[in-house]
Amino acid sequence: MAAFVDSSGTIWLTAQGTFDRHAVPMPSRRQFLTRAAALAAVGATSAPSASSEASAGSQPHTQTVDLCGTWKFRCDPEGRGVAESWQKSDYAASDWQQVQVPHTWQVDPLHTDYRGVAWYRRVFEPLPGWRNGLVRIEFEAVFHSATVWVNGQRVGEHARRGYTAFTLDVTPMIRWDAPSTIAVRVDNAFNQHMLPRGRSSDWATDGGIFRPVRFLVTPSVFVEQVDVDAVPDFSRREAALTISARCRNASTKAWAGAADFRVVDEETGLSVLTAGQPASLSLDPQAARLLVLKASLANPKLWHFDSPRLYRLKFSIANGDLEHEYETTFGIRRLEVHNGGLQLNGEPVRLMGVERMAGSHPQFGMAEPCERIEHDLRDLKDLNCIFTRVHWPQDKRVLDYCDRHGILLQTEVPAWGADTFDGMGAEPDADILENGLQQLREMIARDRNHPSVVVWGLCNEIDGQNPAAYQFAKRLLEDAKRLDPGRLCSYASNSLGRTPERDVAGLMDLIETNEYFGTWEPGTAEDAGRHLDRVHQAFPEKPIVISEYGYCACTPERPEGDQHRIEILQTHNAVIRARDYVAGAIFFCYNDYRTHVGDRGVGALQQRVHGVADVYGARKPSYALLRRESSPIESLRIGNELNNFQMLVRTRRDLPMHQVRGYKLVGRFYGQGNIPVELKEADLPDMAPGTEVKVDLSFAQSGPPAHVQFDVLRPTRFSVFTLDWMP
Repeated sequence: MAAFVDSSGTIWLTAQGTFDRHAVPMPSRRQFLTRAAALAAVGATSAPSASSEASAGSQPHTQTVDLCGTWKFRCDPEGRGVAESWQKSDYAASDWQQVQVPHTWQVDPLHTDYRGVAWYRRVFEPLPGWRNGLVRIEFEAVFHSATVWVNGQRVGEHARRGYTAFTLDVTPMIRWDAPSTIAVRVDNAFNQHMLPRGRSSDWATDGGIFRPVRFLVTPSVFVEQVDVDAVPDFSRREAALTISARCRNASTKAWAGAADFRVVDEETGLSVLTAGQPASLSLDPQAARLLVLKASLANPKLWHFDSPRLYRLKFSIANGDLEHEYETTFGIRRLEVHNGGLQLNGEPVRLMGVERMAGSHPQFGMAEPCERIEHDLRDLKDLNCIFTRVHWPQDKRVLDYCDRHGILLQTEVPAWGADTFDGMGAEPDADILENGLQQLREMIARDRNHPSVVVWGLCNEIDGQNPAAYQFAKRLLEDAKRLDPGRLCSYASNSLGRTPERDVAGLMDLIETNEYFGTWEPGTAEDAGRHLDRVHQAFPEKPIVISEYGYCACTPERPEGDQHRIEILQTHNAVIRARDYVAGAIFFCYNDYRTHVGDRGVGALQQRVHGVADVYGARKPSYALLRRESSPIESLRIGNELNNFQMLVRTRRDLPMHQVRGYKLVGRFYGQGNIPVELKEADLPDMAPGTEVKVDLSFAQSGPPAHVQFDVLRPTRFSVFTLDWMP
């Protein structure tokens, strides 16, 4: 392993990894510590050994302590909390309401319309083993501003960034011989100095600690974050890994040791790559350092929406007294622009999907439990969604689901609407620009290891020909490319109708247009086609993605009637499919969604009617049509002779368009009384877009069926096409 230090002080390590079909042996903890101590003694003799302060808190992994559950809650409309010492541990909060965190007060009938300041409090007792380590509190999101105290001492603030995670060191404030108190002041009042700006957003601005919160307990010398960039080389059948590990010494003594890593195949549990030789590492007191390691993985398993294969990186630092290991998952895949289209892992694709608006169930709002998230995302998979976008950074559980079940995702900075730049001149206001950059950086820092995240969305419908909006999107694009140059970037535009060449969309990797002819815009599907042609003429070298299309019953002249949604789907899909330069289309949306600008419902049911399912998830007739329209299987034709079925399976050649690999055809035979009595499966051969294959399924039943249900299944076992055959 070679090492050098660049002009910024970053340590660069180059590790040539090894790969074998069998498990690669990993050194035992004793072997690792012995090697690390020896390396520290030889390579870092000028640095003192680890202090007793660090070693006393040593533990091999980060200990996570769940802080979800019962908290005390109170609104503070008059802003009396700080003056009356609500943050102090001896404050009597006996009359406060008990709530369950994650929590938003916007679904409580008492506080549905309240936007302002509210407080949360919780008592905890630290464990003795924490005393000589480091204790941090991690909030996955608080909307939109949070100030945190522990035992009356102010720990920190995360202001006007309501969808990104933050972590605060609470170690100095903890009482080790008595219970301690956490107090959190939350503000969700409409604010002109943040994104979303003021009332500009079209979604639920739910206040509260609305995502999980936990303690992170580590040694005082620890691995803070690890980023993994995995770039496949298809011709050489390998992947280049760049592992960037931020290591921190929060103690008062210098530390010297070594760093090592291994990569584990999540499917098999086997180690497939190791660093080989640990690298020396020294950290000054109260300092952090970035290590950049490079390695090569042979014969990688590529991540794909039909084969979402994951790896787990285990990164360790150690010396004779201390060890800490940080784990993260990643995938190896490449979505890129090629010849005016999109390629996933070297294969031309045309992607299709549907957007989900989180926080829309009136019982939960933005404080969604796991089962609600999984319900909706299972529906997205059932709807054959392979590509989606979201208007704001999502719950980590959403990204984890997309990683493990196969959904490509564009996640966005929550800059929505032309009102974001109202009253500005040639440049965006400094506070809005800085807030956008902060949210972008925090989104990338948390989400960059997720293979499902393939596009950074920078904003939505901002009028990209407005000078201030143009400069805002340009600056965010520059920052995104600096922080993560390997990912695509774009923004969802609604300002490409006239002079599209002047729109900031032209700077992006792909052109995204929100297309609402027949809904928000007058016109027909044919007008949508002419619009797409004009955009393509302006940017002939770039793929076009329809970032939104659909039907909204949002004005008096557009009443709800799901038939309108069905007509938009049928007519607009035909126009889109006829244009091969359209690389993707995302229907808006899966669900009717809660929003403070909603034109239907009151209280927690204030909403916009835009989905193929209602706010509770009940499916409308358009749901079944969207599922069929989004399937890579165009048709399934069936013949039968004495329960020997001959089927012709045909794949789409237009949209969605991708190779069909590893799919199965499943038949369920239902006999008398409509009881399932026999199950048969057949493997489909690999199929290119627009091809047809014959498959036979024979059942042993002698009598005729009541019916037979046929499903084409992805390798992930999600059905992409269902046909119920009756004699």
